[in-house]
Amino acid sequence: MNSSLAKNYNRKKIAFNKGKGSFLFSTKGEKYLDFIQGIAVNSLGHTNPYLVKAINKQAKKIWHVSNAFIIPEGERLAKRLTQKTFADAVIFQNSGAEATEVAIKVARKYFFSIGQKKKNRILCVKNSFHGRTLAAIFASGSKKMTEGFGPTVDGFDHFQFGDHKSLTKAISNKTAAIMLEPIMGEGGIKVVPDWCLKELRKICDKKKILLILDEVQSGIGRSGKFLSYEYAKIKPDIVPIAKGIGGGFPIGAVLMSKKVAKCMTPGTHGSTFGGNPLAMSVGNAVMDQIFKKNFLKNVQQSSKFFIKKLEEIKNDYPNVIKEIRGRGLLIGIKLKVKQMDFIKKLFKNKLLTIRAAENVIRILPPLNVKRKEINMAVKIIKKVCETYN
Repeated sequence: MNSSLAKNYNRKKIAFNKGKGSFLFSTKGEKYLDFIQGIAVNSLGHTNPYLVKAINKQAKKIWHVSNAFIIPEGERLAKRLTQKTFADAVIFQNSGAEATEVAIKVARKYFFSIGQKKKNRILCVKNSFHGRTLAAIFASGSKKMTEGFGPTVDGFDHFQFGDHKSLTKAISNKTAAIMLEPIMGEGGIKVVPDWCLKELRKICDKKKILLILDEVQSGIGRSGKFLSYEYAKIKPDIVPIAKGIGGGFPIGAVLMSKKVAKCMTPGTHGSTFGGNPLAMSVGNAVMDQIFKKNFLKNVQQSSKFFIKKLEEIKNDYPNVIKEIRGRGLLIGIKLKVKQMDFIKKLFKNKLLTIRAAENVIRILPPLNVKRKEINMAVKIIKKVCETYN
């Protein structure tokens, strides 16, 4: 096909015209078990009936209105997010990259507002991922992501994942915040230990700097908690979220404590589409489902079952699988064999997965995945492992 789209994606030669729950159906009528789900976006699976109903209902009322006016659907979603998290205030966006950009702006503006104008640098994990906007790629500290996009966007420093000496050494009197993902998604499904998050909170308090936890991929029930930092029983200062909160519809948001939210006065930030009535109605519908009785408990149980099965496969095929990583239904399989070769073999067996760094395959089923669907995936993964014997 002669496409008019730019070549910034290496797209597979397949298109889908229908989705239902954990499954996608190609234009050729083939059925695939989708354990990518838009990269942790379709938190409730494809065309979830409850979300479809919410979209249809709102679409008949009003789609868009300027943020110059009160938007009741957004007021409701913001209130629910603050009631369920550490946050006192919310700014709505349209994506995860936008949300992390706003998080950076808020951190810098906070220190400016209290007279500490020189505290404007953000300390991030080297080779992390916070989106693909200009500031976000330089926040990542990845040469691969920033090459060709100079001049450098200044204001970011970096430390090595898991290296506390590197972290403490990198903090200066100009550091405004430490920003990291509690579970690194693109970076290889690396879970920051709970004790480490607790220590980070202590360091930030001691140094009087802010803690930004990027929950764009790990949030909205993906870890088995609404937000994954909850396992560590800490309170961050700023949390960008996106992906799962829209269940497939574009929504991003920045959650903030009262202390930092005070600096965001009229004119400090805006978004034409952020917080529109249609998006907010979908976000509220997702919240309805996520906070149903036992929903998050079921995510934890599904995770425990799935990871146990994957560990069994790892033990059976130690020449193929090196490690099973993750938390909740954000799961990684670190391979000893070539990553893309393994992904292609899964694809041929009608299981969709996606790569991450460190030769890891990401597995991201919907949060309401059925046990029989997990068993289907396990059977396919085992079948592919057998081809390496």
